[in-house]
Amino acid sequence: MNQKIIIAVRDMFFAARIRGTAERFGLSLTFASSADQLLELVRTEKPTLIIFDLNDARYRPLETIRQLKADADLADIRIIGYLSHVQVDLQRKAREAGCDQVLAKSAFTQRLPQLLSPPT
Repeated sequence: MNQKIIIAVRDMFFAARIRGTAERFGLSLTFASSADQLLELVRTEKPTLIIFDLNDARYRPLETIRQLKADADLADIRIIGYLSHVQVDLQRKAREAGCDQVLAKSAFTQRLPQLLSPPT
């Protein structure tokens, strides 16, 4: 199965890291430029994973994650978000919104190959 991933990340460093790792696994990535585009892409692409920069307001991360998890057709899509390790309150809010995994930026970068590796 070809794993499709939607990326809600605009930071060039993280986008390049994600793209490079995904290419090694032959994964299909689609980068969204806004929350509205992300929601549209989710419905058309049917991704298995969405990665959020939880600090990028363009994606309205908490609101968008809540919308995704509230939709029965989309609720099973795995969502990973990353943030600064000091943002404990945002981490809690992201989990409450339905983010399946919330990682500090350093842990996200370190674990990226495992996070993107296709399920066995």
